[in-house]
Amino acid sequence: MTEKNDIEFSSVERIRDCQDSLLTKAVRYLADNSAYYRRVFSSYNINPEKIRGVDDLIKIPFTEKRDLQLYNDDFLCVPRRRIVDYITTSGTLGEPVTFGCTDADLERLAYNEMKSFACAGVVPGDVVQLMTTLDKRFMAGMAYFLGIRKLGASVIRVGNGIPELQWDTINRLHPDTIMCVPSFILRLISYAEENGIDYRNSSIRRIIGIGEGLRNPDFSLNLLGKSIKNKWDVDLFATYSSTEMGATFSECEYGCGGHLHPELLVVEIIGNDNLPVPDGEYGEVVITTLGVEGMPLLRFRTGDIAAKIVTPCRCGRNSLRLTPLLGRKNNMIKLKGTTIYPPAINDVLDNTPYVYGYYVVVTLSEAGTDDVTVKVSLKYTPESDAVKDLKDRFRSRLRVAPAVQICTKEDINSRCFPPKSRKPVKFFDLRDKDNQQKLYGEI
Repeated sequence: MTEKNDIEFSSVERIRDCQDSLLTKAVRYLADNSAYYRRVFSSYNINPEKIRGVDDLIKIPFTEKRDLQLYNDDFLCVPRRRIVDYITTSGTLGEPVTFGCTDADLERLAYNEMKSFACAGVVPGDVVQLMTTLDKRFMAGMAYFLGIRKLGASVIRVGNGIPELQWDTINRLHPDTIMCVPSFILRLISYAEENGIDYRNSSIRRIIGIGEGLRNPDFSLNLLGKSIKNKWDVDLFATYSSTEMGATFSECEYGCGGHLHPELLVVEIIGNDNLPVPDGEYGEVVITTLGVEGMPLLRFRTGDIAAKIVTPCRCGRNSLRLTPLLGRKNNMIKLKGTTIYPPAINDVLDNTPYVYGYYVVVTLSEAGTDDVTVKVSLKYTPESDAVKDLKDRFRSRLRVAPAVQICTKEDINSRCFPPKSRKPVKFFDLRDKDNQQKLYGEI
């Protein structure tokens, strides 16, 4: 795709007209095919024919994560025989959310990632080493593969972890680009230094980060980004995406926010009053998908906090950009690139028969990423190693495992049942340096 026919390089007016037209079609499609949204339109006396553009979205209620979990099947807009791939997210209420993708949805994913990789400077002929899984019903790894293939670049599917294998692959096949969770780069560097690998003179010249931020709100590198850049002088690109939106915001070479692909998403930023905030102000990111067949979403609340940038970028794109995420809503945790919520952790522990009690501690690592430690006391000693078994349970449920420490029942009781609290305290959020003892009650 060239700049000439890429909507992102068109005028702001043409981009808006394009979104209005696509949104109108999306709402009509939901009215015709979605059991869930037909109920919404009926309950709120909404005439889909009167939703004619982005400005009319405010007339429609939000879609919450809870709605997806409670009414998952009702969001499906096509017969199941048309689903060619099933994708699952980690849930917050005990049940994960499943997304069914049609062939056209996978083509949309490929198109999205093709544009995102191109935005980060990847061109046909480049070689991208994917350090992310393509299995376990995970959307991202497959989307990256499809996008790189569509772009005309080469893919090396190594998967996540195992620094030794990653370096062996780099030295054998000489990729120029790595795509992975940024904090894993520090492990790669550490392994290289311990094993005499001259990583600074390797073939790698670009790292595209997923799942973790690399920049502060002012677009300067954050602690993690600086830790990488100070060791390894490569080009760093941050991305922001989610399974629900089926799209990616990728930085261009100027690193001033993630670019929206306006033909794939409509983005709103809402404040605490649930109304749109002025451009440039921070609020919750709300998305409406465009062009999705299987499970389109209308005004879906992501829980992420960011701001819109509407001024043109130096790269020539005129579509809006999102700032780096400012924070988390509802105690959201980013653990090793995966978004999880405390109730999902609780669900694992509450359904483990030998666990007596527990609490969760979240802190910031030196690199600025979330560190999560689960402190557990046992009813009895299981046949297998408790720490290993719990980590396996977490990986099975959440795809990632926090640190696990075995404590006494006395320690758990003293922490979870403080004298002045009427409810058990199971979550200790110590990420806020101004309030190191901020506590959240049972969640």
